[in-house]
Amino acid sequence: MGTSSKDKGSMPVVGMIGGGQLARMTHQAAIPLGQSLRVLAAAATDPAALVAPGVTVGMHTDPDAVRAFAADCDVVTFDHEHVPGDLLRGLVAEGVAVRPGPDALIHAQDKLVMRRRLRELGLPVPEFAEVTSPADLVSFGEEHGWPSVVKAVRGGYDGRGVWMPADADEAVGLATELLAAGTPLMVEQKVPMRRELAAVVARSPFGQGAAWPVVRTVQSDGICVEVHAPAPGLSTAMAAKAQEIAFRIADELDVVGVLAVELFELDLTGRADEADSGWRELAPDGLVVNELAMRPHNSGHWTIEGARTSQFEQHLRAVLDYPLGNTDPVAPAAVMTNVLGAPEQPAMSVDERLHHLFARYPDAKVHLYGKTERPGRKVGHVTMLGDDVDAVAVRARLAAHWLSHARWTDGYDIHGGEQR
Repeated sequence: MGTSSKDKGSMPVVGMIGGGQLARMTHQAAIPLGQSLRVLAAAATDPAALVAPGVTVGMHTDPDAVRAFAADCDVVTFDHEHVPGDLLRGLVAEGVAVRPGPDALIHAQDKLVMRRRLRELGLPVPEFAEVTSPADLVSFGEEHGWPSVVKAVRGGYDGRGVWMPADADEAVGLATELLAAGTPLMVEQKVPMRRELAAVVARSPFGQGAAWPVVRTVQSDGICVEVHAPAPGLSTAMAAKAQEIAFRIADELDVVGVLAVELFELDLTGRADEADSGWRELAPDGLVVNELAMRPHNSGHWTIEGARTSQFEQHLRAVLDYPLGNTDPVAPAAVMTNVLGAPEQPAMSVDERLHHLFARYPDAKVHLYGKTERPGRKVGHVTMLGDDVDAVAVRARLAAHWLSHARWTDGYDIHGGEQR
């Protein structure tokens, strides 16, 4: 491939495939490190392409575009997991440093591969099966109970690619339609969960690791709407177990960079039937692994203002094999709330909405992604810090809703209300 910048005595070049908001925020983290983040974006209007100078427009599925992009990079990493594995293996064979490597990344690309590997490692995952016919789905539901959780094996995010048929008739119709459309499917047992957590860690090429506090993630319609750091009410033992699971996955799969492990905390309080006994045997520590992401993750956005080292800087440090940074939180509580597009775009401009937000909450930290507003779309996030997570969450929630809807849900008057 191309000549390494290290051979020229200059700073190394990191290339990120994908031009979304994760690349945009990674670019921001690269600037103070003196790095030159280059981005392969699908379009010139992608969030990162709007702010990063080193942008190549090309598709992540185009071998020629990816190879040409990688030629001038010292290391290649990702804004998303959708680059074909064969293409990445070709880069590795040509001497490109790809981090995380394709043999690790496949576990974030293919849910069935991930489930099988984690089960081999003895890690807590729900009962699952591949679905190649409607009969597979029906037999699984009859054995493990309804509703079951059907997932597209590849792709899917923010609630897309997940279905929960309530009975056999619904399962047959769903599987028939999806399989006919060529969607590879798997099915999982529905987890009796109390809440969702995320353990975000980072790992260097030679195994140095660092972890942020385990967080609670709040979902609505399959979309993460809030992240509370640290997860309130989480025992020290369970937090340590979540981090232990994340570090073991990172080591066993040879992940380089940031790894987010989404987890379910079981809710078996006061129940002792046969099914619950099975869950206790499967996950004696009360945690079940849901999904993996091998890149900066929505559950780690709070670290930009809330930790000594953000997930974006840490990802760069890891893929460049720099010593990892301190992950201590800078405040007792941090809450990140996503700004989701309103059902109808407000008449008030974003500029004016920001004006009124900062007038009420001057400590709010806003990140807007440069995306066109549309219903339910993640167009930014707000982070707030404080002493009490519940109080901080109220303020962050109000701020994010104001930015998306131009309406304060508590009735605050922008022309005369007192700050709250």
